[in-house]
Amino acid sequence: MTDAAQPDEAPLDRDPVEALLAVLDLAGSSARTTEDIFTGVSQPMPLGRVYGGQVLAQSIVAAERTIPEGRIPHSMHGYFLRPGDSSKGITFAVDRIHDGRSFSTRRTQAFQEGVPIFSMISSFQDEDPGVEHQQPAPEGIPGPEELPDLEDHLTGLHPMSKRLFLDRPVDLRHVPSPIYVVVEGEQVPRQAVWMRSRGPLPDDPAVHRAALAYVSDLTIQESILRAHGVPWATPGLKVASLDHAMWWHRPGRIDDWLLYVQESPSARGGRGLATGRIYSRDGALVASVAQEIMVRVPG
Repeated sequence: MTDAAQPDEAPLDRDPVEALLAVLDLAGSSARTTEDIFTGVSQPMPLGRVYGGQVLAQSIVAAERTIPEGRIPHSMHGYFLRPGDSSKGITFAVDRIHDGRSFSTRRTQAFQEGVPIFSMISSFQDEDPGVEHQQPAPEGIPGPEELPDLEDHLTGLHPMSKRLFLDRPVDLRHVPSPIYVVVEGEQVPRQAVWMRSRGPLPDDPAVHRAALAYVSDLTIQESILRAHGVPWATPGLKVASLDHAMWWHRPGRIDDWLLYVQESPSARGGRGLATGRIYSRDGALVASVAQEIMVRVPG
């Protein structure tokens, strides 16, 4: 399988939010065809590797293109198989595993130059009434307006590393503080992050569901690193996402502030597990996330 002839990268000088929307705008077939092949551009990345959240978001967009109208994603489980090359586009192949009376299941495989880099199973459901409860949002967390913005924390980083953070389409506000250069305060396996796109997104709920998958991979690894006092700037640090699971619970907008509460229940054998809950500003539980990473700390 080869990538279609099209631009491989989102333009470098494009507004970050426009670049995100370009990444989510896949080319290919629709639910009325039988050949479920889609292609997408890659975001330029300073280190040359495709950002995992990009592939997550594009894979759910591809799967949703094949779903009967009215069904929306409620869960996905994916494995990162190989590092992707951010200088190249990505091809997505969707298998229609099952369409039942209420649920649909899809398998999405992401390829570069005919080689799979990511594999995902996702499930979709009609909106149905039923029992409802949620774990409440934690209390006592300062609001995003009370926290400094990202650039205030990047002093001391190499310009290439700074670009990795500043070119993101998402504004991040850490509680208690980021771990980019140093881990301040108590070394505990938990943190919280306020996040919001740097500009408005279209009203289409499918765009916000995909964008939520995109942001779900941004900071979830940090509860593992924070527990051991390891900042991202540690020389020789190697971190790679192994898998990713996500459950969409309720509607949420990415251009409104969302609170991402994260914790790590375990790390061992060069791997760490992190979990997260994403809340709207008014306390509705929008999504839950889990990810295992490979983490290698020098020494």
